[in-house]
Amino acid sequence: MSILFINASPNPNGTTARLAAQLLVGHVYETIELGTTKVYDYGQDFADDRFEEVAVAMRAAGTIVMGSPLYWHSFSGMLRNLIDRCYGSMEGQLNGKRLFFILQGSAPTREQLATAEWTMERFAGLYRMSYEGMASNAVEAKALARRV
Repeated sequence: MSILFINASPNPNGTTARLAAQLLVGHVYETIELGTTKVYDYGQDFADDRFEEVAVAMRAAGTIVMGSPLYWHSFSGMLRNLIDRCYGSMEGQLNGKRLFFILQGSAPTREQLATAEWTMERFAGLYRMSYEGMASNAVEAKALARRV
């Protein structure tokens, strides 16, 4: 099964990408950089929007890894936009896919991690994906890698 890593960090070689590489060690995977792939807000319609390109890749993947830095107490706006855009347009199209989540920051609190993970669990449930868990540091990524 193919693996898709969606990097919702503006830095394609930053900590989020490095944590994804630790989670996906030994696996071949495709990466979509949301920092350079325009996915506009829900309800907006612009010619250079690339949501459908991301959606096609999500539909094709067996495993999806979403990763984001921790900004303002939650994941990045880029990831929020993608999740919002899935509403209504992806129903019935992600069934059975596996979802992993990476959220990293310098000092996330338990509450911040719990809130973000709750959102990802709900997202997975809404689209009938299997939520496989979250990693917020290298130790957690290494442990979660056994499930990939």
